[in-house]
Amino acid sequence: FVIAQEAWDCIWEELIVNGKGLKTVYDRPGFNEDDYNFSEEMLSEMVTELDRLIDKYGGSEWSGKATANRVVELLVEHRALIQVELNEVVSGVRKLRDNDFLGAKERQRRKELKAEENERNGVVDAVPEQKDHSGFFQAMERVLEKMRRGKLRQQSEKNVATESI
Repeated sequence: FVIAQEAWDCIWEELIVNGKGLKTVYDRPGFNEDDYNFSEEMLSEMVTELDRLIDKYGGSEWSGKATANRVVELLVEHRALIQVELNEVVSGVRKLRDNDFLGAKERQRRKELKAEENERNGVVDAVPEQKDHSGFFQAMERVLEKMRRGKLRQQSEKNVATESI
């Protein structure tokens, strides 16, 4: 286990009962997990990322570490829950609403459907186009990735230098 069994009761008491931990979405007044859904696109990305983490920490490099094994168990459980939700969205059992967490593809699909419906009904859409800010965030992601690679390169060079001593 990631945390020793003996510590669980104390941690639970302090974090949950006494509310001393960080505030989470569950602390919001009126929060109900069933009040929102994620689109197929977003759920698929979640499954992909969980698969990546499971592969990484389930690999031979980590297999001897109890904490990594426990993390993999938790990730596999979480992936199963996300996969059920994804299956429900794909099959139509779980209906998405406009205020759900929709990915770019789902938002675009809904926008096109609404435009077609408005056109059929002779309604002129008075809602202006929203500016696309995705380029900013993609550029930011590239900068952060470049910084991460630089730090990894520096660490690798440092390790090589240390090994040669």
